[in-house]
Amino acid sequence: MRPARLRSLSAAAVAVAALLATAAPAVQAAPARAAAAPDIPLANVKAHLTQLQSIATANGGNRAHGRTGYKASVDYVRAKLDAAGYTTTLQQFTSGGATGYNLIADWPGGDPNQVLMAGSHLDSVTSGAGINDNGSGSAAVLETALAVSRAQLAPDKHLRFAWWGAEELGLVGSKYYVNNLASTERAKLSGYLNFDMIGSPNAGYFVYDDDPVIEQTFKSYFAGLSVPTEIETEGDGRSDHAPFKSAGVPVGGLFTGASNTKSSAQAQKWGGTAGQAFDRCYHSSCDTTTNINDTALDRNSDAVAHAVWTLSAGTVTPPTGTVFSNATDVAVPDNGAAVTSSVAVTGRTGNAPATLKAAVDIKHTYRGDLVVDLLAPDGTAYRLKNSSSSDSADNVIATYTVNASAETANGTWKLQVRDVAAQDTGYIDSWQLTF
Repeated sequence: MRPARLRSLSAAAVAVAALLATAAPAVQAAPARAAAAPDIPLANVKAHLTQLQSIATANGGNRAHGRTGYKASVDYVRAKLDAAGYTTTLQQFTSGGATGYNLIADWPGGDPNQVLMAGSHLDSVTSGAGINDNGSGSAAVLETALAVSRAQLAPDKHLRFAWWGAEELGLVGSKYYVNNLASTERAKLSGYLNFDMIGSPNAGYFVYDDDPVIEQTFKSYFAGLSVPTEIETEGDGRSDHAPFKSAGVPVGGLFTGASNTKSSAQAQKWGGTAGQAFDRCYHSSCDTTTNINDTALDRNSDAVAHAVWTLSAGTVTPPTGTVFSNATDVAVPDNGAAVTSSVAVTGRTGNAPATLKAAVDIKHTYRGDLVVDLLAPDGTAYRLKNSSSSDSADNVIATYTVNASAETANGTWKLQVRDVAAQDTGYIDSWQLTF
């Protein structure tokens, strides 16, 4: 994963929205057409990491862009894929006066007009071997691709895997790929799955909150393991999904944490050490094969395969109970104009349910001042809460049931809040719709 200080280098090219799921829905069944994904052997994934470590050790201690260790890493991965029956392409680009490489691997068959991609960056920083960042994601994607070959999978969608170069320099390789993809080819991409740092030693379980179908696919998988997840925020926009998202491609992915500190609450539900970084060796020389949490790597590798198998099987719609949510704080002005917070509902068919659930969390020092409405995509307002001078409690934390069956489900829904009296303040903390 590229460091946060590089965020400004791509701000003009990458539009990033932060939407946070505040409650995981119940376990959902996989779509009926999806074959069960195989278990990805942890030993196989770790064997790839051992090879990447050996490559780094033999090439100055790293696998960075423009260095011999990176090209040797590409050659290792490509040889495995060629032997497994993939059509591989080496895409060259230049950055910082050095030649970089993206490795693209296509599995034969599937609808060429519906392409599901899974990828990870293969380069390290110059200071270390980059085994968690991002040998972990690269090895899991490689082993999933090899599992596709072993199973002779014949998915409805065309499968394409990618290993990106120069991610650590500002997503250079993935940007080059997306920018040089014809618009007609971009339109064929049904989704891009990104895996960057999925074996952090003090691991958390983070899911990207971008495309709701992809997000729910990962959440359902981890719910089946009774592993709670959180929305990934530390690296949002700092990995290779960002150029795809900017181009309008549905994206999603997994992450186990980098330099941020694990909280006490996170340690309680995930184990590990509170007050310590998820990866103390992030971008350091100690990011070696000893810097891997086997349990996290195993679970996430299996989740990669689960997503590839599930999302490549025809048209997948979000299951009933899918949550669409937003946890970006919005200040509510005292005795002022109404403010809104939006969620984009996609992938549904037909109208919204007659029992649409709207869960709101509004922090406010006098809830009686607040008028709360749900706005449908066509602007129709559904009153959730009226103001009341006798309602002197603080905060509005409640779930409302709305008969929204007259409304088209897909579109931008808004929570509208207005403070109609003076002297008290607050903000929209989060809200969600459950379809």
